[in-house]
Amino acid sequence: MTDTTTALTEETDPLCLPPTAAARLLTGAPWRRFGVIGDSLAAGTGDPSPGYATLPWGTRVADVLRRANPGLAYRNTGTIGATIEQTLAEQAEGMLSFGPDLLHLSCGGNDLWRREPDFAAIEDSLRRLYRLAAGSGALLITFTLGKAFDIPKFPDFPVRVRRLNDLIRTVAAEHRALVVDMWDHEVNTRPGLLSADRIHFSASGQAVMAAEVLKALSTVLPKELP
Repeated sequence: MTDTTTALTEETDPLCLPPTAAARLLTGAPWRRFGVIGDSLAAGTGDPSPGYATLPWGTRVADVLRRANPGLAYRNTGTIGATIEQTLAEQAEGMLSFGPDLLHLSCGGNDLWRREPDFAAIEDSLRRLYRLAAGSGALLITFTLGKAFDIPKFPDFPVRVRRLNDLIRTVAAEHRALVVDMWDHEVNTRPGLLSADRIHFSASGQAVMAAEVLKALSTVLPKELP
């Protein structure tokens, strides 16, 4: 594989969406209150990347949605290190009071940072979070975790993530949530994708995640007749 990452910029990256194309994709988007809850993935934590704006994926999505609805309200309470239970206890109530009609949930990764993750408890917590979120009436959307990370402390971490991703897909499907699947996304193979912590996507990855969220949202919009 040829390393062309250093030559890419946000304008030339084929995995990104130019602002005009993104706005066109979301023409007619109905959402006016966009909320995001969860952990550092929700928050969009990541280092800068040369040639890319240092913006979290959520801010990028909100900027595009504002082209359809200039008065869009955006709230992101994503917190580094938050577990699912902490998201429920510390973020869910405030987000529901915000009254989102589009709500992104990303958490579960921090529940894997244990000697032996309790997947039964993780599943129960996820179900409670999604059930509560679905009660808002908002369209729900989430990510699966990517596989580019490097966690020497836990050699079986990819196995853990695959299992978590399976739970996310299952629970999301039960609540008709959109799933943006980053596990097998081609961006995972790019050199320079990860931040210095070897966990979080840098700004280039944030731009790609935003593009994938926008593409997913476009699938639920009415299609124009030819």
